[in-house]
Amino acid sequence: MGGVSINSVLTKVAGLFERFVNFASVKSSCKIRSGNLESRLHDAVREAQGAAKSSIDLQKAKLLHEFSEILEGAGFNAVYQPIVSFQSGCVLGWEALARGPLDSYFHSPDVIFSFAEEVNLLYPVEKLCRRIAINQLGGLEADQKLFLNIHPRSLGDPNFVNGETIKLIKEMGLNPGNVVFEITERHCIDDFSYFNKTLEYYRGQGFLVAVDDAGAGFSCLQSIAEIRPDFIKIDMSLVRGVHNNRVKRALLETFTTFAEKISCSIIAEGIEEEEELNTLASMGVHYGQGFFIGKPAYPKALISDDVLARIIRLASNNRNRIWKPAFPVGSIAENAVSVDKNTLVREVKKILDNDELLAGVVIVDEGEPKGLVMRHLLYRHLGMQYGVPLYYERPISVIMDVSPLIVEEDATIELVSQVAMNRDRIKIYDYIIVTKNNLLKGVVSVQNLLDTMTRIRLELARGANPLTGLPGNIAIEQELLKRATESSTFSIVYFDLDNFKIYNDKYGFENGDKVILFTSKLLSSVINKYGSEKDFLGHIGGDDFILVTDRERTDTLCKRIIKYFDRLIKSYYLPEDRKEGRIPGYDRNGLAKWFPFISVSMAVIECEGGEKADLKTLSEKAAQLKCYAKSIPGSVYVRDRRSRVGFTES
Repeated sequence: MGGVSINSVLTKVAGLFERFVNFASVKSSCKIRSGNLESRLHDAVREAQGAAKSSIDLQKAKLLHEFSEILEGAGFNAVYQPIVSFQSGCVLGWEALARGPLDSYFHSPDVIFSFAEEVNLLYPVEKLCRRIAINQLGGLEADQKLFLNIHPRSLGDPNFVNGETIKLIKEMGLNPGNVVFEITERHCIDDFSYFNKTLEYYRGQGFLVAVDDAGAGFSCLQSIAEIRPDFIKIDMSLVRGVHNNRVKRALLETFTTFAEKISCSIIAEGIEEEEELNTLASMGVHYGQGFFIGKPAYPKALISDDVLARIIRLASNNRNRIWKPAFPVGSIAENAVSVDKNTLVREVKKILDNDELLAGVVIVDEGEPKGLVMRHLLYRHLGMQYGVPLYYERPISVIMDVSPLIVEEDATIELVSQVAMNRDRIKIYDYIIVTKNNLLKGVVSVQNLLDTMTRIRLELARGANPLTGLPGNIAIEQELLKRATESSTFSIVYFDLDNFKIYNDKYGFENGDKVILFTSKLLSSVINKYGSEKDFLGHIGGDDFILVTDRERTDTLCKRIIKYFDRLIKSYYLPEDRKEGRIPGYDRNGLAKWFPFISVSMAVIECEGGEKADLKTLSEKAAQLKCYAKSIPGSVYVRDRRSRVGFTES
């Protein structure tokens, strides 16, 4: 383009279009031969198009020049947004986000990477941003993570496979287990076979993987199924306003259930309101990030004391809340609009006309519900011949339903739903009135009732582990609390598989699932043969199991389990590995070493019914004892002989 300026080009374009307009005027006012005029018009348009294209190319060239200067001068910076655990309030890690110069067109990360992809500079830009993010991080705790956004195409770039990232993180005193590659779901993955081979290379080194923006595109489920991520990050479009949107809550419940089945964790993005945080935490979402929790910043910042206190309070409430199928209907009651029985019909009609979402009004006498007027009932009466003159100025008690369904707040949802759906067909969708000590507490719509019943069924389905079919955490907690009401002593045995992750890394998730299934069947078989009918076996999740049994049988059961487990587990290894008696792998620091076969560690805790203790105390004691058991090589069971643990709901 030489020394041509944008202004001169735009002036030329304007002049050409002016000629275009003049030619059109000539056609309407003068008799010019049509062919000649059309030819001149065509030439003018072509010249204008060429000049416009030159203008666009020039602008892009200027942007490319600015972009190249930023790239060459390492003009990008990194900011870090915290990701927090909803179970503990601890910071899981930080997502690194790129920023360009403050006053630049390229300040936003979306603009940076979109332009980089457009001009075929994606890899060098990601490489630079990745280096800056790691160098400016300032260190992590041993169990914290750095989340790095990676375009799927970058993983296949030859320059990316040369080990630069692992070299960078080791220079900063980190290991691959501290780094999570975020693969955004917005970017299409054309060849999953090739992509998975590349991804396995990094998994083999110890890096973790997250699927980002889940729910933002059409290929979400395929991406998750193919990638088998350690984390699923839910797009902010599903998080915003989740507390007011039943559909979004249903979708998030589906994601949470799905994540449990494939042993990964959910991270909700874009949390901006306290209500969103409360809803997500109560639904069992594992982690969250967003402006309400902490804004992107450099240097990386911890979350505020206020937010931390909220999360810890939520976590405590969720840990202490034991879900029961006998769910009280009062917990889902909504505020009701009520009027006195002497209120005129026209006044009730006005109330309903002013709120199109209101389906009915409760009729009360000194706070006690006496009847119900649903919108359709009122309009049916007024729509009759002479309905308005007959009822309009009369008390609402004249036309109200005098026998609505009224239930006390402690009635179970299951029972109420059965009664509600057995009403007369014309009343089946009427409000259910909920009382507390015979006074109006609220109403429950049939839609809300059915939604809650669906959620309860999902909770029941989630109660059984999908792989083993054994009772899950809900049933485990209920069993422990049931045992707490009994006065006899009992033992709790916690099972954990040693070196299971190493096996998974080499043999894959499918074979890992086979080992877990084998373990569940072996435990069931031993308990059926050497245990009693009262014994309870549950699957906590992953490779963790729990057994509640009589104290007298514990030693026999544990010894038999070790005997059969050590004998049979060898069949899940290849012949060459069985011959070697060990397999290669990487430890938590990313160092290559040899590992023994999978073994089983058991922690035995003796419990007393009828004494004060809670789930948290029991869990902490079990974790300490299990850690000690795992420190002993091979399959082993250890018993805490210091004291028996009292166990009742505190």
